[in-house]
Amino acid sequence: MCGGTLTNDRFADTTICGVTTDSRRVLPGQLFIPLVGEHFDGHQFGVDVKESGAAAMLWQSDRPLGDALAGTPIIIVEDTLIALQKLAASYRNELELRVVGITGSNGKTTTKDMVASVLSGYFRVHKTAGNLNNHIGLPLTILQLDDHIEVVVLEMGMSGFGEIELLTGIAKPDIAIITNIGDAHMLQLGSREGIARAKLEIASGLRKGGLLLTNGDEPLLRHALPELQLDPSVKLQTFGLTENNDWSAVNIAVDALSSTFDVVQDNELTNVTLPVPGQHNVSNALSAVAAAKWLGISAEHIRAGLNKLQLTGMRIEPLRAYNGAMVLNDAYNANPTAVRAAVDLVAQLTGYRRRWLVLGDMLELGPQEAELHAEIGDYITSAKAEAVLTYGPLSLNTASAAENQFKKDGAAEPPVKAFQTKNELIEYLRANLDPQDLVLVKGSRGMRMEEIVHELQRV
Repeated sequence: MCGGTLTNDRFADTTICGVTTDSRRVLPGQLFIPLVGEHFDGHQFGVDVKESGAAAMLWQSDRPLGDALAGTPIIIVEDTLIALQKLAASYRNELELRVVGITGSNGKTTTKDMVASVLSGYFRVHKTAGNLNNHIGLPLTILQLDDHIEVVVLEMGMSGFGEIELLTGIAKPDIAIITNIGDAHMLQLGSREGIARAKLEIASGLRKGGLLLTNGDEPLLRHALPELQLDPSVKLQTFGLTENNDWSAVNIAVDALSSTFDVVQDNELTNVTLPVPGQHNVSNALSAVAAAKWLGISAEHIRAGLNKLQLTGMRIEPLRAYNGAMVLNDAYNANPTAVRAAVDLVAQLTGYRRRWLVLGDMLELGPQEAELHAEIGDYITSAKAEAVLTYGPLSLNTASAAENQFKKDGAAEPPVKAFQTKNELIEYLRANLDPQDLVLVKGSRGMRMEEIVHELQRV
């Protein structure tokens, strides 16, 4: 299954109960796969793993195999990472289950949570834990499955060409979803057109008779789709907020805690409640509706699944500040498309004394990073938010452009401030925050903007 050679045939009947790459968490009976990285080598923990009760190990052929591991079932492979991926692909082929693969620049994790929640009321479902969506995490997720699981929902992330193709080749999805095309990984992929091509790699692994769901409101996807050489048995459907999609919504209403909408294509799915705000999340939910319908799930189960949705942390997570003000913690990550969606969300939320946008730097945007930050500032007007605070050197461009926009709107003293330390920003915000205010906090993972949220919560 992994393309290796057993060192001694007397171990051929050894039973394996699970797989791990973490020497600190080996359980008795597991197969240990020692990965090699720039600053680590799992092979150096072979003896410790043996003593922890591992049933067997993979071992890279260019690593010495000492006498201390004599009597241990070992499979020699050329590359342990490739062997891990081969093992997961082989195991996936043995499992009689449905696979839903999800990629996109923004909304992958949210959509994963939505799909899993909708399907869980009908199938036994497993989903990618946290953000284990790469060339190591996805294979390990597949290897966690047992034959009781009926559907697995797999998130697929990437930073360059070929990565999604690798993941979809391992997972072989029955349903593939592309949420949108943003500006993340512009540094590696060069353009949004390049990002679209990279995301569409997910279609290459689709099984015959499968379903490809793409965001029909994204022109780059529409333009690139004709280049795909899909198997004739694969069905293509679109979802989005405009009426020309196969799946769309009307009567959308949004507040700080939830969204409601009607699904145009299903008379039973009216006044659907989604416990997360934002029109962009309504769009994500439509892909979950489409996937569920493809798998034969009733409107009643779909409605219940969306209503009980629980999102992975720091994705528009509603919290209360020390004084009762509403805080939306959207600090997991940021890129221009996601930040514009966050600005739009704040613009949709009315009834607050002031709406604060607290924005940190967006990282890994390449040579255009200053311009892209300024474009966010240009996008913010006094109709969308009453105050803007930024943190980080790149966000100085955001603040400067936002200040100009507020001046155009007639503000003599624009409510825009740029900070170079979090402590200064936190002190200013805590001193000026009213209990009737709303604050949205967003920034790239490396900026750790959740620290601001935690300080706002501190009584």
